[in-house]
Amino acid sequence: MNKTAVMFVALALLLAGCNTINGIGKDFERLGEKVQDASKK
Repeated sequence: MNKTAVMFVALALLLAGCNTINGIGKDFERLGEKVQDASKK
């Protein structure tokens, strides 16, 4: 599986798990941090 596919799956799971707009914002913030951490490695 390539990284793009993994990121789409992760995004889908995050969006499915949050119930509010505030929750979506927090999920995107966490996702952005994960992407930044992965790019540093």
